[in-house]
Amino acid sequence: MLLDIVVSGLISGSMFALLAIGFSLIFGVARIVNIAHTAFYMVAAYCIFFFTQRMGLGSIISMLLAIVMVICLGLLTYRFFIEPIREHEAAVLIGTIALAIAMQEVMLLIFTGDFLSVPSLVGGFFSIMNVKIFYQQLLTFGAVVAVLLALWLMLMKTRLGLAIRCMAEDREVANLMGINERLVAMATMGISVGLAAFTGAVVVPLTIVNPFMWMEPLIIMMAVVVLGGLGSLKGSFLGAYILGFTEALVVFLIPKGAFLKGSVALSIMILVLILRPEGLFGIAFEEER
Repeated sequence: MLLDIVVSGLISGSMFALLAIGFSLIFGVARIVNIAHTAFYMVAAYCIFFFTQRMGLGSIISMLLAIVMVICLGLLTYRFFIEPIREHEAAVLIGTIALAIAMQEVMLLIFTGDFLSVPSLVGGFFSIMNVKIFYQQLLTFGAVVAVLLALWLMLMKTRLGLAIRCMAEDREVANLMGINERLVAMATMGISVGLAAFTGAVVVPLTIVNPFMWMEPLIIMMAVVVLGGLGSLKGSFLGAYILGFTEALVVFLIPKGAFLKGSVALSIMILVLILRPEGLFGIAFEEER
């Protein structure tokens, strides 16, 4: 059971880390609370199902096409829907909720509410102490680690990464330094949605595709972001694995724990908001101070 908990915690934590870091990126740069973030994850999963099962394309090509399509969708929704109301936080919150529900309904109309599945990229498994570890799980974990490393290198070693970090630190100073706030915000939105799409691409063989699959990750992602601290990438990374292993413990150690993991995540989020509203690594933003 201990090994089951470790494997499940690593897989869940990696998925939550990608989603939460993408969410934190766009919040840190543009102060956008994008509730539709996990809906893009759902759309990517459906795109892969369509390309592989309906059009007969290979899994790798389908993943790449799905990620590109979802990034384009994210940029279009940002440019024509989110950007005009970006300075009105309540409007952005309500608008992105409506956007997520709209994407859910479109998928429901096109694919109905049936549970769908996508075959694994690699089959087979090996056993350790009578516990089956599937090669698809190892591939998923390795791909997530590689993407997180690439994201860290981009943020630390490139001019775009420097601009993103400057914008997240202080937008006014970044504007005075000549950074194009609009372009950086749009690029960050593309990266954020791309991370959500990649999450859907690598996780879809391990889960069931349905129009409501975005809701549960949204709850966990919000709990991760609150636990780690709004806008803190380090906090999102650490918080994701904390909640990932917490979820695994709840599922394996508590009877019918699979039905309680959302409630546990919400309880942790409420507790953090009461005891430490800024989270583990978050700080109070300048405009709030």
